[in-house]
Amino acid sequence: MFNRLGPWVGSDFVIDPVDMPFALHLRPDPAAPVLRAVSRRALPEHVAYVAGRFLDLLELIDADRDGDALFFSRELEISGNTEAVVSLRNALDDIDGSIAERVAVMHGPPGRAALKVLRHMAKKRRAGKQ
Repeated sequence: MFNRLGPWVGSDFVIDPVDMPFALHLRPDPAAPVLRAVSRRALPEHVAYVAGRFLDLLELIDADRDGDALFFSRELEISGNTEAVVSLRNALDDIDGSIAERVAVMHGPPGRAALKVLRHMAKKRRAGKQ
């Protein structure tokens, strides 16, 4: 994954689930990875900013939604260095399986249950749009 990031390894990204009370600071660095919740009033310096609804972002990292489609439908906002965002997306695409599933498993049965509920909510919302 880190090889696909090229010059953006160790760069700071802000991922903003706009319907949640926080943003996420992501630094994909193999030596010292960072993923933490941060206040929108005190965002860290970053090379790129990606914002969208939480369920859309979840489906995006789960490879259930197309990032280009979300961007062109204006459901996903990107600012800063777009090359960095494309590199991050390509790196995420290289990961076998679901990142969301891996995080959920790290939190045991409550994590898996929460992910199941979130996926159900996303599926239900998507069905309502059609």
